[in-house]
Amino acid sequence: MGTWACKLLNGAYSINLYSSTLLLACISGDRYIAIVQARRSVKIRRRIQVYSRLICTVIWLLALVFSLPTLIFYKQVEDMDASECMPVYYGNNNAKVVKILIPSTQMLMGFLVPLMVMMFCYSCIMVTLLKAKNFRKHKAVRVVLTVVFVFIFCHLPYNVVLLVHTTKLFKNRTCKVEQDTLMMLSISRSVAYLHCCLNPILYAFIGVKFRGHFCQIMKDLRCLGQRYIYSGRSSQQTSDLYISAKIVVGSNNENPSSFTM
Repeated sequence: MGTWACKLLNGAYSINLYSSTLLLACISGDRYIAIVQARRSVKIRRRIQVYSRLICTVIWLLALVFSLPTLIFYKQVEDMDASECMPVYYGNNNAKVVKILIPSTQMLMGFLVPLMVMMFCYSCIMVTLLKAKNFRKHKAVRVVLTVVFVFIFCHLPYNVVLLVHTTKLFKNRTCKVEQDTLMMLSISRSVAYLHCCLNPILYAFIGVKFRGHFCQIMKDLRCLGQRYIYSGRSSQQTSDLYISAKIVVGSNNENPSSFTM
């Protein structure tokens, strides 16, 4: 589909990856304040809510800035056999810097920094929950462990393969090794992008309040559907009764046009 589609698709993937991981780090920080700093959380969260839109805007801008190299250097390259969407660099020094800069930034800001924030926040949250005398604490701990485990499971393989691929960029390697590395990179990247699809389940449907409201909406929709069906049947029965009554009345009339409707 050309260079514009190549830039747009890879740029969208990159922006989505950065924004999702950085926003998850902010969510873990918000939960840390709400649970660990419960006594002061009201004042702190009021201040944060004032700047919440600003924080989200800054994160999206950072994701866009970190994705600029992808938007700039990715192009559609025409070969004799096929066309491929890949980064194209100009100049030897520029190529070396950018080839290291793009994956390094992705590993650092797209994985390591959010992972460190999440590990710190959720570790403190787990300690606080285990100390609390609440019968639901074990369920809350399982939710925390699930969130961290899924994040590591989805993003760790991709970043490990990306690190291996980056270390081999300036070394001689066979075509077989390069093809295997690119295949593993493609598979692990797909798993990392899959995490964005799992986020609504992990951060919304697991929550008790959200699940309760969602179930209530489903019940209301079912009740409305039943009322609509019932009202439709009632109106149909009324119409049938009206038509049959009209026919009975018309049958006593000598004029056959009374049967016409």
